[in-house]
Amino acid sequence: MALINYLTQVQFGYDALGQLAAECQRIGITRPFIVTDTGVRAAGIVDKVLGQLSDPAVAEVFDQTPPNPNEGVVRAAAARYRDGGFDGIIAVGGGSSIDLAKGVAVCGTHEGPLKQFAVIEGGLTRITAATAPVIAIPTTAGTGSEVGRGAILILDDGRKVGVISPYLIPRSAICDPELTLGLPAQLTAATGMDAIAHCLETFMAPAFNPPADGIALDGLWRAWRHIERATRTPGDREARLNMMSASMQGALAFQKGLGCVHSLSHSLGGINPRLHHGTLNAVFLPAVIAFNAQSDSVRDEQKLQRIAQAMGLGSTEEIIPAIREMNRRLGMPAGLAEMGVDESMFPAIIEGALADHSHKTNPRVASAEDYAELLRQSM
Repeated sequence: MALINYLTQVQFGYDALGQLAAECQRIGITRPFIVTDTGVRAAGIVDKVLGQLSDPAVAEVFDQTPPNPNEGVVRAAAARYRDGGFDGIIAVGGGSSIDLAKGVAVCGTHEGPLKQFAVIEGGLTRITAATAPVIAIPTTAGTGSEVGRGAILILDDGRKVGVISPYLIPRSAICDPELTLGLPAQLTAATGMDAIAHCLETFMAPAFNPPADGIALDGLWRAWRHIERATRTPGDREARLNMMSASMQGALAFQKGLGCVHSLSHSLGGINPRLHHGTLNAVFLPAVIAFNAQSDSVRDEQKLQRIAQAMGLGSTEEIIPAIREMNRRLGMPAGLAEMGVDESMFPAIIEGALADHSHKTNPRVASAEDYAELLRQSM
C-alpha cells in the first residue's frame, strides 16, 4: 500500500511575503518565535519579516542557527521558546534554520531529549499533535525543508539523524524568490545541486508514488535548466523563481524516500559538520547513479531514460558525464579528497550510512563493501 500526502499550504511568488500576517492569523500564531541565523539577519531579511507582522513587538528572534544544527542549539532555542510563552515558530533562512525550527517545535512542546525523537530511535510515534506550528520562509533554493516532514539534526553523540513526523510539516510555506536574489554564487550552486539531488534520488527510489515521480521530474527539468543562470546572474528573476520551485518540488517528492547519496552525505556531514550538504550530494551523485543503474526497478521503469529526457540529454550514457560537467562549471569540488576526506574516515562514514533512514529507500540495498566502493569512486 502507498501513502501519499501533500499537506502544506504554500504561498508562492514574488509578493508571497506579504501574506505572512494573514498566515499567522489563519494558523493562530499570535506570539511568534523567529528562528534564523546571523547572516540572514545581517542581510536585512529578518527586518522584512518583522515588518509584515501585525505586532512585531511580541516576537522574539533567535539568530544562532549554525550551518548544521545540533542538539545543543535545539536545547537552547527550545528553552527560550518555552520560557517566552510563544505559540508558534517562524523559520527564516535555509534548510538549517528550518530544520532547527522543527527541532524546537518538538522539543519545546514535548518532554525528553532530542535523541528520543530521531526516527532511527523509534521517535516517529513519540511526536504528537502538541508540536508547535511552524511557518517556513526559505531564503535559499535547495533543501525544500519548508514543505518536508522531517529535520536533519546532529545529536550529542555525533550522529546526524532524521526527526520525521507528519506533525513536523510546516503549516505554511511562504516561498518568495525575492529573498534569494542576494544569495552568493557558491551557495546558490551548492543549494541548487541539493535540489537536483533530491529530484534525482527520490525519482529513483522504488516506492510506488506516481505523483511524487511527476513532481520530481518537473523539478529536475526546472533546476537543470536554471541552476547555472541563477549562479552566474544572481538577479535573474526567472531563474531564481524556477530554482525555488525545484527546491520545493524535490522536497514534496521525497516523502517517497531518498537513497545512498543522502545516507552518505548525512553520515559524512555528521562527522564533519563544516562540509556543506548540497556540495556532498553533488559529489556523490555520479557514483550512486551508476550503482542504481543496475537496479531492477530503475531498469524496468526506464527511469534513467526519463531522467535523461528531463535533463535534455540524448541518451542515458550522458547523465553521469553531464552531472560531473555541471559540477565543474558551478565550481563544485572534483571529489571528496578536495574536501579533506581520506580513506581512514571510511569505516565511520559507512557505519553512519548503514544506520541512516535514507539507506533503506535506495533502489539497490547497499552493503558495507558497496559503500566503500562508492566512497572510492567519489574521491
